[in-house]
Amino acid sequence: MPKRKKVTPELRLADPQLYFNQELSWLDFNSRVLQNAIDPRTPLLERLRLIATFSSNLDEFFMVRVAALKQQVEAQVSQHSPDGLTPLEQLRVIAQRLQPVLSHCQQYFEQSLHPQLAAKGIYLLNYAELNPDQQLYLQGHFEKQILPVLTPVVLGQSRAFPNISNLSLNLAVTVKNMETGVREFVGVQLPAVLSRFIALPRSLWYRRKGRLTVWTGLPLEQVIAHNLAALFPGMKIMGYSLFRVTRNTDLELVEEEADDLLLAIEQELRNRNRGGVAVRLEVQASMPRNLRKTLMQELDLCERDVYDLEGLMGLSDLMSLASLPIPRLKNLHWAPLTPAPLQKVKGLNPEESVTKNRHREDIFSVIRRQDILLHHPYHSFSTSVQLFVAQAAIDPDVLAIKMTLYRTAGDSSIVTSLIVAAENGKQVAVLIELKARFDEENNIQWARKLESAGVHVVYGVVGLKTHTKVTLVVRREMSSGASPHEIIRRYVHIGTGNYNHRTARTYTDLGLLSCRESLGADLTDLFNSLTGYSHRQTYRQLLVAPFDLRDRLVSLIRREIEHSKRGRHGRIVAKMNALVDPQMIQTLYQASQAGVKIDLVVRGTCCLRPGIPGISENIRVISIIGRFHEHSRICYFHNDGKEEIYIGSADWMPRNLDRRVEVVVPLEDPSLVKEVAAMLGIMLADNRRVWELQADGQYIRRRPRSQPTEQDSQAIFMQAAIQSLELK
Repeated sequence: MPKRKKVTPELRLADPQLYFNQELSWLDFNSRVLQNAIDPRTPLLERLRLIATFSSNLDEFFMVRVAALKQQVEAQVSQHSPDGLTPLEQLRVIAQRLQPVLSHCQQYFEQSLHPQLAAKGIYLLNYAELNPDQQLYLQGHFEKQILPVLTPVVLGQSRAFPNISNLSLNLAVTVKNMETGVREFVGVQLPAVLSRFIALPRSLWYRRKGRLTVWTGLPLEQVIAHNLAALFPGMKIMGYSLFRVTRNTDLELVEEEADDLLLAIEQELRNRNRGGVAVRLEVQASMPRNLRKTLMQELDLCERDVYDLEGLMGLSDLMSLASLPIPRLKNLHWAPLTPAPLQKVKGLNPEESVTKNRHREDIFSVIRRQDILLHHPYHSFSTSVQLFVAQAAIDPDVLAIKMTLYRTAGDSSIVTSLIVAAENGKQVAVLIELKARFDEENNIQWARKLESAGVHVVYGVVGLKTHTKVTLVVRREMSSGASPHEIIRRYVHIGTGNYNHRTARTYTDLGLLSCRESLGADLTDLFNSLTGYSHRQTYRQLLVAPFDLRDRLVSLIRREIEHSKRGRHGRIVAKMNALVDPQMIQTLYQASQAGVKIDLVVRGTCCLRPGIPGISENIRVISIIGRFHEHSRICYFHNDGKEEIYIGSADWMPRNLDRRVEVVVPLEDPSLVKEVAAMLGIMLADNRRVWELQADGQYIRRRPRSQPTEQDSQAIFMQAAIQSLELK
């Protein structure tokens, strides 16, 4: 990477020296995930899970981000990123930055984590460590369960090179024909239908005196490698090496030319599943040079794209071992709690007696009394958001349900409720984003099920991704007062996270349940825009991308600048997953120059450089990496004491502000504003999970001076959820 010159206050705010590279910043984030895995305070199986997460994150990075850069290089795109690098320069720096991190990860797993697992009775063995009885068992297992599904393919130049599946683990075997003396390279792909790690039966468990054994097994590739003779009878096995290929998985779709978007995406998925262009080759460090060269040539890769690895390959597969049911080696179990305002909602406990349940309220009467803030995973998703949709589906007074779905689980109870609602004669409209990366197939399946049930399904807006997370419920009610009459009331849920009960257990997100008339009217207009031909550009209270979200955020920052210039206290706190957008960064720089105090909680990519004299000395950036995945987006503006807080689905990236449908909502209830402001304060004071970004790009981990002063924001939120119920 080109050496940066010393930054001076006279620099233009668009100067490349004021920006970190987006891709390198993401690699820094993933390195923080790895550091959490190495932290001895992290329970053992959680370390294994984090190693798997680090590896899985990296797979996606290559499939999407590196693939996009390689496409730009092929297209001879020479445009510089905000930090001044061309696509080719970025690819070179990525490879330089990544090699030592990968080596560190491999060394930690093999030399530290592996023996620590064994000390706790989890034996991931090498074939050479097996005793004769274990080898005999695995030989039989190979012949009965593995051999029938293996398909050797020639890798040499004598035949057409086979299609190597994306992220598949492969054995490259050198075989010699004993009659002709000819040598060939043959590939054996590990079938995806088989488990990566083979568990030995309890009777054959590896045991050591005085140690409790809880699992014994070994990698599938070692079982195949040591039984290759059965796969190549009459051939001499000269050697074998492992390799793994990563391919471009982005869909190439021109929406404007697609007559049927669902069918077009299905076709693109078939193309992707057949394999896109190779972008990375991982090889066993001991692989013969001629075989390595052959693979590079056939996959059209250069030396920069090849990563030599020692030890276990495909560490993302360790997630299966991390799920072993050994509570003492994991984080303490956390069961999300029902938010206090919803404790007395009817139907919350299906096993409750009919008499007792009769005296409970429906969820709509609770929402009419107050706006309800949800904080997942501390608050239960099933007894809040899922319950909201489920009761709407069966409530005879509900006339319509409208919802956006970006990523949802394969066994989504919310989708089931929407189908029930349609069967009950309600008007149900759902916008399903078919272009949600890696969830396309799942979303297509749900779209077909919903359509068959009579739900009006829309597949998104041409040219945009619909990333917002909103629900609108329209209900017929009687007004209160001296002259009751029939009215229509709208109930809304607006959140920062997906309608997915699985990720709601591990992602931190906020949600708002409300029946404020202005929000209902805004969502009505938004859904009319998404499902019809309305082109509303401004909304009453909602900030909506790509229409006015960017301009209104800039306006809110500039308001703090004006307060500061007038001698008042200017203060901004913003929490998000990524800060990339150059205009937003420049506006924050301007705020800092005006004296506004700014705290940014950015979990992942951050391209802003804090702490530069005359530019950003009033900006502090932290990243929280904890047991839960920080996902909520929050903006706080002091506003001369009239505090305002906004929550929503948008990160500060060009794609979110300009190319996606996003919704950000202001909190009106002063108690909720105070509650979320306190949350931000707790996060900023965290000294257990926080990393601080320095002006030179380094992240330094905060550490408590002593154990009693340790403040873990996520642990504090768990305790606060418990205490809120105890107070009730």
